[in-house]
Amino acid sequence: MPAKAKGAKTAAPGRGTRRGGRRRAFEVLYGLTFVPAESDQALEFAFAETPRAASEADAGDRQDFAWDLVRGVWAKRADLDEIITRFSRHWKIARIARIELTILRLALYEILHLPDVPPKVAINEAVELAKRFGDENSKNFVNGILDAVARAVDNDTLGIR
Repeated sequence: MPAKAKGAKTAAPGRGTRRGGRRRAFEVLYGLTFVPAESDQALEFAFAETPRAASEADAGDRQDFAWDLVRGVWAKRADLDEIITRFSRHWKIARIARIELTILRLALYEILHLPDVPPKVAINEAVELAKRFGDENSKNFVNGILDAVARAVDNDTLGIR
């Protein structure tokens, strides 16, 4: 194993694993916006067939987290879309670009259903995905909706949880 460079920072435990898992989940879920999975078996197939980097091939924790996200988001997408519709004023789901919709679903799932993920982390990770995969307006659009949802969750005005 190569020596750590002087002054190099070590990632917090799990951070790289979760970031990579989110990216993998995003890629799978984005693909499903083109060819939806009609069954659990089809969902598993889509997950298994989505290409991944060689460095991710043996990262079990990352793949487990990614699979949990894919399965959870896919199962809850109607509920997530309802929330997105409520908070994306003047934007119907059909008008939201697939990249942003996928990122929003993923982050909302984390905010609402993964208590070990702080909402700020889910929002920051979503903004990073939007910077990487979206256009110049994506990060602001995603951040605005997720921030409004997080405030509603904090104020207990979302009506779910």
